[in-house]
Amino acid sequence: MDFALYGQLWRRRPVRNLLLVAMVARIPHSAAGVLLTLHVVQTLRLGYGPAGAVAALLTIGIAIGAPWRGRRVDTVGLRRALIPSIVAEAVVWSIAPHLNYPGLLAAALVGGMFALPIFSVVRQSLGVMTTPAQRRTAFALDSICTEVTFMVGPALAALVGVQLSTVVGITAVGLSAALAGLALVWFNPPTRSGQPGAVADEGAAACEPDVASGVESAESAAPAEVAAGQADGASGLRRIIGRASGGLGWLSTGVVVVLVVAAGAGIVLSGTDVGIVAVLRGHGQGEELGVVFFAWCLSSLVGGLVYGAMTRKVHPLVLLLLMSALTIPMGFAGDVASLALLSVPAGFLCAPTLSAASEAVASLVDEARRGEAMGWYGSALTAGTALGSPFTGLTIDAVGPWAGFVGIGVEGVVLCGAGLLAQGARRRRRAAVEGVS
Repeated sequence: MDFALYGQLWRRRPVRNLLLVAMVARIPHSAAGVLLTLHVVQTLRLGYGPAGAVAALLTIGIAIGAPWRGRRVDTVGLRRALIPSIVAEAVVWSIAPHLNYPGLLAAALVGGMFALPIFSVVRQSLGVMTTPAQRRTAFALDSICTEVTFMVGPALAALVGVQLSTVVGITAVGLSAALAGLALVWFNPPTRSGQPGAVADEGAAACEPDVASGVESAESAAPAEVAAGQADGASGLRRIIGRASGGLGWLSTGVVVVLVVAAGAGIVLSGTDVGIVAVLRGHGQGEELGVVFFAWCLSSLVGGLVYGAMTRKVHPLVLLLLMSALTIPMGFAGDVASLALLSVPAGFLCAPTLSAASEAVASLVDEARRGEAMGWYGSALTAGTALGSPFTGLTIDAVGPWAGFVGIGVEGVVLCGAGLLAQGARRRRRAAVEGVS
């Protein structure tokens, strides 16, 4: 491990500025879910069911809009692509808290579709602002910053929503997101090599030694995902889809695997959210939610820090398999302390799983289509998040609070096990074909 890699990245001003702007931009979005729930329950007095419908439509909107927003970055450039999002964030969320419930549902859908594509922009920019040897550390550093925002955002949202008003809070979310979009427009981080700030324009950076392998980063081939069976540039799936402009020619079998990992991670993480609430409420300790969430997020932050310093790649399917398996014991917690303690092993693998998946997308997809690919990655993660909550809720209602963790854990293990077996079979077939030839 080499923790000095973090210092090397943080000392690069463009990378540091991008990560700081991303943190500011993510705080409003991390607060939006809590504020909308409080608004429906507390201000509109409609209950948690209708509040869940608003959150679901917001999630669906984000899932629909992310690939489109990412594709716009690829085709018209970052500044022009962000203008609709900046306008929509300010207008939609300034109007939304003054609408009745049907109007709020529509606003949530539109707001999600035009949400600032902060995830795809940051990951796409980091992909061209760093060398292949630095990407794992860069993505891990971004995951760490994300964990910090999710420690701050929901708590700040609860404080504003309860102490001031949900109308003020939701309006502030929109204006803050719009300001963050303007900051990105002003900063204008590169999304393609050849643009100012990309490593291709920094001769020294492009040729700096690869710390992990001792070879030059600029000359490194696509990383070890190829050997792991993730990257199959000439796969049958790619040939079927074709290479036509505007199509999905970038969608190889390896990318599909990463999208499955993203969806699986979303299912496990959102299911864990619901499970924590259910278990603590079942023990009459709902007011202690913050303790468990803090332990969970802090362990993810530490895990991301460790993973980013590693010099060896770990397949994202393996990381998701371990995270899913370690989620199961959380169902047997009897109080706040035991649940917080049991959340640490699974939380430790959260940021590494998402970092490894993002790194794989950056390695497998040409930069000309990377924004669209990152958008689809975000959509897969969002879709998994939307599925995990109701699945876990139904399991809890049918069996009990403990069963929520067991259900999503087993589901994740089965999904990853099937994926690993399929990849192993594909590698054996490929080896057999190469042996014959």
